[in-house]
Amino acid sequence: MSVTEEKDLKQYTVLLVDDEPGVRESVQMYLEDNEELIVMVASNAKEAWELLQNQTPDLIISDIMMPQIDGYQFLQQLRDDARFKSVPVVFLTARGMTSDRIQGYHSGCDAYLSKPFDPEELEAIVMNLLVRRETVIASNSGGGDLAKISQEIQEIKYLLGHNPPLLKTAPDLHLELTPREQSVLDLVAIGLMNKEIASQLETSVRNVEKYVSRLFNKTGTSSRTELVRFALKHGLTN
Repeated sequence: MSVTEEKDLKQYTVLLVDDEPGVRESVQMYLEDNEELIVMVASNAKEAWELLQNQTPDLIISDIMMPQIDGYQFLQQLRDDARFKSVPVVFLTARGMTSDRIQGYHSGCDAYLSKPFDPEELEAIVMNLLVRRETVIASNSGGGDLAKISQEIQEIKYLLGHNPPLLKTAPDLHLELTPREQSVLDLVAIGLMNKEIASQLETSVRNVEKYVSRLFNKTGTSSRTELVRFALKHGLTN
């Protein structure tokens, strides 16, 4: 693969939830043979939920029969949360009766694959759902970047509403920000989009994007959610 092809390669993050170590290992190894896929793994729904608090995957593959919280309950938890409501979910399970599949679709899963399964079919299902979701998001929002920002803003609002103890949980960091960078950071931290920030500061969206990029570089973060977590942790916002 050329340097240009590597740079243009689109990568998706998949969260795999299954209490069988052999299934987790084999599915992860097979899917990651596809350079477009990065696979995170969890052994149960509780562990998966903890991972979701730090990163929103592009797609989730979940077993149904798991201890404590089964796949149906986990799916309901996902669909009840604005952050994960639109994330595609594939059920991968030994329960292959027609009634089981019907229950899965009624519960809100996007695809249902019974064990034993053909890994090539699973990969085809995963890629189809990922590409289709990206197309729908782009057509509804006018572009994938805008959709990503919207998703991050949902996460920021959830963070502010559910984690007030995060405020100044670490000593203040001596980080030099210009007055404009500080203003942009304060507005990002309350969940405003670039267009809204530009209007508040009477500047262009392009300039706002530039300041947000500078903030990413200065704080070592790569998303608005990470930036807000960093700012709250170190007391960088008003």
